[in-house]
Amino acid sequence: MSTMAIGSSRTNRKVAPLTYFLGFIFALFIGILIFCYAVTKRTNPVFLDEHGKPVPQSSEHAQH
Repeated sequence: MSTMAIGSSRTNRKVAPLTYFLGFIFALFIGILIFCYAVTKRTNPVFLDEHGKPVPQSSEHAQH
């Protein structure tokens, strides 16, 4: 009879609102990470020298 009482208490358990809130925050964080990854994959980076001027891309490969 004690097993029935334990089983019924598990089915009637309520989830705290904080659990839903933290789940939403976690999903939002993962979504932001995926968005940032997608945006950075499409960017065309420009490398700058110590004076802030763009470095030609071909000069870096020509030296090697």
